[in-house]
Amino acid sequence: MTSFRAFRIHHDAAGHRAGIERMDTDALSAGEVLIKVAWSSVNYKDALAGSGKGRILRQYPLNGGIDVAGHVVASTDPKFKEGDAVLCTGSGLSETRDGGYAEYARLDARWTIPLPQGLSLRESMILGTAGFTAALGLLHMQDNGQTPALGAIAVTGASGGVGQLAIDIYSRAGYAVHAISGKADHFDFLRSLGAAECIDRHALAFSGKPMDSTRFGGALDNVGGAMLAGLLPLIAPYGNVAICGNAGGIAFDGTVMPFIIRGVNLLGVASAGTARALRERVWEKLSGDWKPRHLERIATREATLDELPGVFGRMLAGDSFGRTVVRIAAN
Repeated sequence: MTSFRAFRIHHDAAGHRAGIERMDTDALSAGEVLIKVAWSSVNYKDALAGSGKGRILRQYPLNGGIDVAGHVVASTDPKFKEGDAVLCTGSGLSETRDGGYAEYARLDARWTIPLPQGLSLRESMILGTAGFTAALGLLHMQDNGQTPALGAIAVTGASGGVGQLAIDIYSRAGYAVHAISGKADHFDFLRSLGAAECIDRHALAFSGKPMDSTRFGGALDNVGGAMLAGLLPLIAPYGNVAICGNAGGIAFDGTVMPFIIRGVNLLGVASAGTARALRERVWEKLSGDWKPRHLERIATREATLDELPGVFGRMLAGDSFGRTVVRIAAN
């Protein structure tokens, strides 16, 4: 049994509270693989959970952090041995089990991924759930026939972590990427990541017609709402729209016409519960052909456990940019 520091989240009769606590490894969620954590990251869900602004956790108390990477300390599963470098994203972390904002984590072997060759632990957490989601969206689209020949892929919410990583990943995979964002001051940066064109969402006028002239071969939509409704009539025949976010709302008003006239497909991207075999495919691509060229530029901040509340506040206020990695290990 080892004592360690963790950013732990409570919600009880006294309300929400979260902060650094000491706990023992015996108190961690059940699992076969105990790791000493090296890195984690900050996603929007983490900010909601850690600040109490969103009910992400399904049970309390739990350590925050939906992403984690580190080295195996002990394992009852023979597939993992002491010293192995591993990672885990989603899979109930900081939702139904203790997450990555702690010096130790105990993981379910089913969802523990050996660190792929071609990635460092730090790089795996710059990617984290955000990069995994972007890559999973492209994999779904390709499995459904998406090719560069269909035309440019629009990426909405392009200034966010998922959006920036999608630009880098998709351009690396051979697609022209059109970045849609309301933050025009970031356009030069998005172009430097590989965006062929940047479109100000404030100036993006949708006709409202059930069908319109095709403009994009496909899309990764982080926004939902009116943005999704407006994109669908602009997608080329047999193109795909992968939906992975709802920053603009959970409902959208559209028609069946793009689906039944052009054969457009709307694909859901649910990264948290992705099956093991598909997880392995995604990480193989992210460590190989699709590895972003600009990870260190996208990682705009490195934080410690103690700095997390401030990071959450800035993210929820819309003041964050790029990816924040969390250094857990002392060195």
